[in-house]
Amino acid sequence: MGEDIGRRAVFVTGAAAALTLTAVSFASAAEGERTRTIRGTLPTGSPDFVYVPVEVPDGVREFRVSYSYDRPAVPAGTAGNALDIGLFDERGTELGGRGFRGWSGGARTEFFVRADEATPGYLPGPVRAGTWYIALGPYTVAPQGLAYELTVTLGYGEPGAAAAPVYPPERAKGRGRAWYRGDCHLHSWYSDGRRTPAEIAALARAAGLDFINSSEHNTHAAHAHWAEVAGEDLLVMVGEEVTTRNGHVVALGTDPGTFVDWRYRARDNRFGRFARQIRRAGGLVVPAHPHATCIGCNWKFGFAEADAVEVWNGPWTPDDEVALADWDGMLVASVREGRDGRDERDGRGWIPAMGSSDAHRDPDVIGLPQTVVLADDLTRRAIQDGIRAGRSYVAESARLTLAFTAAGGRGEHAGIGERLAVADDTPVTVRLAVTGAPRCTVRFVTDQGVLHTGGPLPVSGEGVVEWRTTASYAAYVRAEVRHEVAAGALPGALAAFTNPVFLGRR
Repeated sequence: MGEDIGRRAVFVTGAAAALTLTAVSFASAAEGERTRTIRGTLPTGSPDFVYVPVEVPDGVREFRVSYSYDRPAVPAGTAGNALDIGLFDERGTELGGRGFRGWSGGARTEFFVRADEATPGYLPGPVRAGTWYIALGPYTVAPQGLAYELTVTLGYGEPGAAAAPVYPPERAKGRGRAWYRGDCHLHSWYSDGRRTPAEIAALARAAGLDFINSSEHNTHAAHAHWAEVAGEDLLVMVGEEVTTRNGHVVALGTDPGTFVDWRYRARDNRFGRFARQIRRAGGLVVPAHPHATCIGCNWKFGFAEADAVEVWNGPWTPDDEVALADWDGMLVASVREGRDGRDERDGRGWIPAMGSSDAHRDPDVIGLPQTVVLADDLTRRAIQDGIRAGRSYVAESARLTLAFTAAGGRGEHAGIGERLAVADDTPVTVRLAVTGAPRCTVRFVTDQGVLHTGGPLPVSGEGVVEWRTTASYAAYVRAEVRHEVAAGALPGALAAFTNPVFLGRR
């Protein structure tokens, strides 16, 4: 049976504008299936989210949905149709509420949920009676409008037995205080990736990683599927890539089972609420690829809530170069405003940089790049502490290692993310030891810009570059290792870079 359903109400919930359509009802049944087909058209300028209510009676075992939509030709430079989809149960669609049951974005054309199992990206659990909501997200709408068709099937009968979720351990076998390598932005088939957790774990081990973080788009459904692939040699943290219409943020290392809502824009003034939720759940707030050029990917929420920022995302591209320059500008501002340290009230000050692969499928390379963190042990908390403190550098692979220090004249030393507390006129020696970077150039960058260039390094990829300065001349120093370029004034692609060492007494 098919039907066209009309609008019931347009409302603003304090977040993104949403549209709720007329409810679709199903009759009760003892067994078998019942199907309804729903058709509609969304115009250009539609709200970010459109909810299709479905009245679910008692006795339903499975809720199943398939959908399609038209993709008409559009003029050059005009966005065509793209329609995301997800599901909320009888607990409702309230922002940050408990009704979320799954999200697949545009990665799947059908899904199901039942007590014992669900499509990847969706949460298994009972199909209780009440009003459920299919959530449509018109990501882009063509000038002709977006015509869609939903097929909803309810399967009746006794529900299967639900299994309690098992989450990965928060500790792996570490080496005590040491440098640990990780990739904190990854996608499996639990969102729009194509790899299983087992495949990702195998590739992470092959890349020489010690830790990873699960970061599916707008769902925490993967959290319960990582335990069997974690181990003493691989710490698996869980989180989410909160994918809003005004940018993406990685919730890094949250408590398992934490869901972070994404249904708001910067103008709604709601991000601070969910950033605080991430931290209450033990996670870090990390804006991802802040200058990416895809629709909705560019970060618009500001950095006041950030614990770190993903400066390098996947293979080095021009938007990473812009992100690096923007982050360096934030370092200059932190020095100018006296925030180049940890705030005594909440531990936050300057914003450290990190890098991750954002790998989805072949040929995406897990561990390109990777964040190398000085941590007290290979545990969730210790890794997070190292990232938050900026005791880290970013490298394109496990073959590349850096040792970056600053030393004063009386034996004072400071490493990455630390402060060398010396008088303004005290001579300071900055030293970078590199391995695994053949023919690369080393640059020392300060609040004035690039003040020293060394190299190129030999074919062996090993070398040491030193530079002398003072705190009055350089408020901080950070290191970049760049690939060679054929010609031109632009620098080569990054092979690695460090967080800064700050110089001088505060």
